Amino acid sequence: MTLSAIDGNMCRMGIPDQTGRVAVITGATSGLGLVMARELAGAGAQLIIGARDPARIAPLPGTGHTAYTLDLADLESVREFTTAVRGGHGRLDLLINDAGIMAVPRTLSAQGYELQFAVNHLGHFALTTGLLDRIDGRVVTVTSVLHRKGRLDLDDLTAANGYSPTDAYNRSKLANMVFALELSRRWAGVSVAAHPGYAATGLQGSVPPGLYRFLLTRIGNPLIAVSAEKGARPLLHAATAPGVTSGELIGPGGPGEMRGAPKALTPSPAATDPEAGRRLWAVSEQLVAASA
Repeated sequence: MTLSAIDGNMCRMGIPDQTGRVAVITGATSGLGLVMARELAGAGAQLIIGARDPARIAPLPGTGHTAYTLDLADLESVREFTTAVRGGHGRLDLLINDAGIMAVPRTLSAQGYELQFAVNHLGHFALTTGLLDRIDGRVVTVTSVLHRKGRLDLDDLTAANGYSPTDAYNRSKLANMVFALELSRRWAGVSVAAHPGYAATGLQGSVPPGLYRFLLTRIGNPLIAVSAEKGARPLLHAATAPGVTSGELIGPGGPGEMRGAPKALTPSPAATDPEAGRRLWAVSEQLVAASA
């Protein structure tokens, strides 16, 4: 079922009425997250936004939102955010793990882990598990088509044995996919992964200067990429469409999963391995506990 086929009260991008729903979202200051925040708020959702700088959050439609400081690269900041959300809000209907970084130079997080793994996966793992008992609905974890190129190496989380910015990004996106599937095995709610295809957002701007950035921003973006609005459609479908089931991957159904109407896709074989899911969960749990 595509977004245009959903029945009910629609907002501008075709999502059902969200009145009465409470949604937590990361990455809402720009790109795909900003589009999702705008559309969810416009459809009536009450938003709780986590951002490194809440002052950067653009004006949103609807009755307002609540924002708290959240730095996913620092597990202490994640704990402070979850404590604030738990103290200020009751039941949550939706969590969208959207924030991310891409192909940055080797950097370590506040707790000493490779930054892309720390931000894209570990911070969201801590956020999700810290709020899970309050969520009565869905968790959407944003991955990438590049999860198909990832290798889940959990024995070198500081990237001390060699670092490739693109390999580290692919690994973090595979971790997102593995986590979403493992959460679906462990939790009674709906855990869904989603990816936007190839969308032109500010994410590519974080890539260091060089051939890869040139290919992304000067060739890929103008010739292949879709807008952030179109890229957000599969993510909004995963978050709001009736009939989405736990364990699905929602993405664009066009050639190469680069663009097209939202549909259920098949994750990579590496992502569906239950042992990989158990190991990633155990390691992530240990890392979060060690930082407490």
